[in-house]
Parts: sequence; C-alpha cells; structure tokens
Amino acid sequence: QVQLVESGGGLVQAGGSLRLSCAASGRTKTSYAMGWFRQAPGKEREFVAAINWSGGSTYYADSVKGRFTISRDSAKNTVYLQMNSLKPEDTAVYYCAVRLGMGLTAIPQNYHGWGQGTQVTVSS
Repeated sequence: QVQLVESGGGLVQAGGSLRLSCAASGRTKTSYAMGWFRQAPGKEREFVAAINWSGGSTYYADSVKGRFTISRDSAKNTVYLQMNSLKPEDTAVYYCAVRLGMGLTAIPQNYHGWGQGTQVTVSS
C-alpha cells in the first residue's frame, strides 16, 4: 500500500500561481507512476497530469498544457504540480493518485490509491 498526502492548496487570484505537493509513504520501493486529478462541485473527477517513475515522461490534459508542470523527486517520494496562469475554471479539489507499475493514463480507474485532496480556489 502507498499512502498519499497532498498539500499546497489555497486561494489565489486569477493569473496567479500555486504549487501542490503530494508525499508518498509506505511501499514506495515499488516503481509507480503518479497522477493529479481534480473535481469541481457537481462535476466528475478530471485528469490533470501524470508522470512516470523516473520523471522522464509526462502527460497533460489539454486544458492545462502550457500552464501546469508535473515533476517528482523520487528521493523524497514526492510529486509536485506547479500551476501558473491560474483561471477561475481551475477551481476544484485536487487529488494525487498512484498507479502501480509503468505507463501513464488519464483514466481514474487505472490508479490504485488516492490522497484526500486539497482545495484550490481561483478568484476572478
């Protein structure tokens, strides 16, 4: 089992930036990919970005491409989501997720563990 704890959410004005962190603990010796998802009130959970074990491969939703950057520090078992040029439509609870094994995917059902989420609110 891998446990995930997100941090870094908050309130920011449109055009601002935030950096989310997700610390993993537990069976972190296993190779795994990490992803970020978000869920706004009344909407389904939406894929944001994913990164492979080495950090050499990333995958983004079109809605955040060019604005968000996913990265990881494997020595610290931590994945980050740098969010720039934030828009009100980015407002949501952001979740990190772990996918045991290789491969990047935007499908939530292909992830094996989830954090509890961190709220991001972007004011206009």
